[in-house]
Amino acid sequence: MGYAVEQTKLSGDQGADVVVVKFAEKTVIQAKRFTGNVGNFAVQEIMAAISMYQAQKGMVITNSYFTPSARDLANVNNIELVDRDDLDELIIKHW
Repeated sequence: MGYAVEQTKLSGDQGADVVVVKFAEKTVIQAKRFTGNVGNFAVQEIMAAISMYQAQKGMVITNSYFTPSARDLANVNNIELVDRDDLDELIIKHW
């Protein structure tokens, strides 16, 4: 997709698993592999990571779905959420 990609440390990553850059815009990404729905904590982690990594955007990606409260928190903080259905679409489109 044209991004420069950097994986963060496996522990002590300050809320980001991956940092991507495209057109001088830095995005931090938190990936959550869950069997249940992902809650507010993931959105809060990526909000902290935006400051830590001096990023312009934040995104949380999961193989599951997000709780309504996580969606609300993400919406008011301009955090992009990618759930299982969105992820399937991205894989089909870009693979």
